Amino acid sequence: MQKITPFLWFDNQAEEAASFYVSVFKNSKVKEMTHYTGEEPSGRKGSVMTVSFELDGQEFVALNGGPRFKFTEAVSFVVNCETQKEIDYYWEKLSSGGGEEVQCGWLTDKYGLSWQVVPTKWAEWGKDAAGMQRLMRALMQMKKIDIATLERAYDQK
Repeated sequence: MQKITPFLWFDNQAEEAASFYVSVFKNSKVKEMTHYTGEEPSGRKGSVMTVSFELDGQEFVALNGGPRFKFTEAVSFVVNCETQKEIDYYWEKLSSGGGEEVQCGWLTDKYGLSWQVVPTKWAEWGKDAAGMQRLMRALMQMKKIDIATLERAYDQK
C-alpha cells in the first residue's frame, strides 16, 4: 500500500470517472468498490460509495459524496510525456467528452479535474534561465504543448 493516496470527491460519478481514467492510462485497473448501506448520512442504499483504482501504478480512491464540493485548479495531476505523440494522446483522451483546454498544457476533464500534460524535458530545460524564459514566452501562447515549438524557442540565441 502506498503511503499517500489521492482521494477524489465526486457528486455521483465516481464509478464512471474511475472507468474513464482506467481506459486512458495503460497498466490501470479498477480494484474495489464499496456501496452505501443506508446507514450513512448521504448516499442511496446499494449505490456506489467508493471506487479504488490504479493508474499506471498510482492508487486513487473516488468517492460519491454528493454535490457539496467541486474540483478546482488548486489541485492538478501532472502527466509526464516523453514524446509529442504521447502528449497528443493524453490531451485528446483527457479533454474528450466535455473537457476544457486551458493554457500552458493544462486542461480540465469532463469531471472538472485538472491535468497538466507536459514533456519530461522540463527538468532539462530548467537548467538554462535564459532558454527557459524564451520557452515560457512560447508556452504562454499554447493550450496543448507543442514540443518542437518549445525546443525552437528554447534553442534561440
